[in-house]
Amino acid sequence: MSESWADKDSETLWELYAKSPSDELKDELVVRYIPLVEQVAGRAKIGLPQSVELSELVNSGVIGLISAIDNFEPGRGFKFETYAVQRIRGSIIDSLRDYDWMPRSIRSKTKRLEAALVKLEGELGRMPSDEEVADELEIDLDDYLSMMEEVKIASILSLDQTYPTADGETNTLADLLEDEDSSDVEGRFEWNEAKALAKQLIKGLSQQERLVIALYYYEELTLREIGDVLGISESRVSQVHSKVILALKGKLSQLLARSSGE
Repeated sequence: MSESWADKDSETLWELYAKSPSDELKDELVVRYIPLVEQVAGRAKIGLPQSVELSELVNSGVIGLISAIDNFEPGRGFKFETYAVQRIRGSIIDSLRDYDWMPRSIRSKTKRLEAALVKLEGELGRMPSDEEVADELEIDLDDYLSMMEEVKIASILSLDQTYPTADGETNTLADLLEDEDSSDVEGRFEWNEAKALAKQLIKGLSQQERLVIALYYYEELTLREIGDVLGISESRVSQVHSKVILALKGKLSQLLARSSGE
């Protein structure tokens, strides 16, 4: 019977599974969406230490995929891929947090960078250059670039840091950059204010920084592919990406603190 499923499209499989759930159909759905897991895991692998195996990320992602299949409701009109990506990525990020890749020294450097980026962006009205951040930190440019290389995993984990909304749901930094058309909500954390903040930050980016963000979040290119397009190294793309994400995280944390204190 499973051989005939190979000829059916995903929508038909979901219709069959909704009418009569079975382990066989569930297994077929898992196999059908393994490439999606590999895609999400491949993007998550960028910037992680070499010791982190892609296969480990895929295994973690499969757990998220299975959870997505168990909880997805086709009748609600959402595409499964859109729903599943969040679950897959969340499962991968959870596994990274469980391993606790960031020693205290990296956390400390991350906070220093966030503070410097937020301070300079506020003073300059734009994203500061690498030289300006290095001067603010009172280190030379090479040491600054090395620091950015060290903290890049923090920027990846930051993408899934959650922020509360009025309806009890949560949103993430990745949501801000990926979905500018999401509905506004108000509450303990003003998500519409956060979206405006993100747009303002992006307007202040250099052309290179803006292209990196656009190609990564809207065109869904890998950092290596972005490097090929822009004619720069993958490492440089990673540094640019990390700087923007850490600046955004710092500003959102500042906004959340102010909102919580009111």
